[in-house]
Amino acid sequence: MSAAEVAVREFAELGEGPTWDAAADRLIWVDILSSRIHTYAPGSGRRTVMTAPQHVGAAKPRAGGGLVVNLRDGIGLYGPDGAFGWLHRDPVPGRRGNDAAVAPDGSLWAGTMRYDEAAGGGTLARFAADGTVAPQLTVAVSNGTGWSPDGSRMYYVDSPTRRVDVFDADGERISGRREFASVEAGAGFPDGLTVDAEGCVWVALWDGAQIRRYTPDGVLDRTIPLPVRRPTACAFGGRDLRDLYITTARVGLDSPHPLSGSLLVLPDAGQGVPQPAFAG
Repeated sequence: MSAAEVAVREFAELGEGPTWDAAADRLIWVDILSSRIHTYAPGSGRRTVMTAPQHVGAAKPRAGGGLVVNLRDGIGLYGPDGAFGWLHRDPVPGRRGNDAAVAPDGSLWAGTMRYDEAAGGGTLARFAADGTVAPQLTVAVSNGTGWSPDGSRMYYVDSPTRRVDVFDADGERISGRREFASVEAGAGFPDGLTVDAEGCVWVALWDGAQIRRYTPDGVLDRTIPLPVRRPTACAFGGRDLRDLYITTARVGLDSPHPLSGSLLVLPDAGQGVPQPAFAG
């Protein structure tokens, strides 16, 4: 595998949430603390940047066009014409939206966290297309969420636990939480994740300067060092879903690497799985 390359040179404070938008042949990602939603089309090199009304933890494509966004005060919708409205608004002082993922059934599983990262201050909830909310978990820092290729497993990260957990997934429900993999002290904290076509789980390690790949049995089988200290999340993209895109952060670093905050890419890293768009 080749070393990481620069896809987009950027100075994002807290780059997060890379998502391949197959309908538009582009990658969507966010800079949470700058309230910006970025897109990048590898084929043409075209980029766009849009400012969200609040800190934005994640942005995902909608089936009918536009975006669903996990904001400070809840879940918002952008239409194909750029018009904004709330799907679900639930402001809590000191709390914001963080990572999110679209499930195989087209629902959005969106996480929250307190700005001070207090234990028990975050949540994970399922949002249906009609705005119906089903709370799932109480956590500290809700992060990476993804499903096995057959949809029978859901992987999940509450970062301070240093664990990737796995649940049995059955449509709207998850059960049987158990440890899938743990990250040893000093190696960083698990952050965003993605699942490939072989069912392996790729995890970005915040403060760990690396991406790890675990087999479906939870065995570490690949470690990819990165030049930046704070990778935040990863996702497969490109028309054949073989390139692994990695978001990074520079927030909190006294002397960030020149590439901290940029969007990186590992060409031909593996084989991704097509991701559904939000059904709403």
